[in-house]
Amino acid sequence: MQYNYISDKELFLIKERCEKTTKGPWVSYIEGRDHFSGSNFIMTGDENNRGEDIELIGATIEDQEFIAHAKQDIPRLINEIERLNKLIKNT
Repeated sequence: MQYNYISDKELFLIKERCEKTTKGPWVSYIEGRDHFSGSNFIMTGDENNRGEDIELIGATIEDQEFIAHAKQDIPRLINEIERLNKLIKNT
């Protein structure tokens, strides 16, 4: 079985793209589920430092949920990959 590893450069580029995005956290708000006026959107930032809302055209609710969660999920996954890479290199 052949494995397709993520190179250090690829991981760096993923991390860099994530860090260049609007400040988080990102939270998905669905009209009718989370609020009752307006449209679906992703809220950026927190209560003390709110950013611009992100509105998507043509996205499903699942697409929007994925995009909103990616802001938090990708850094966690990168940290786990880096932690595991260190463990592998030390064995």
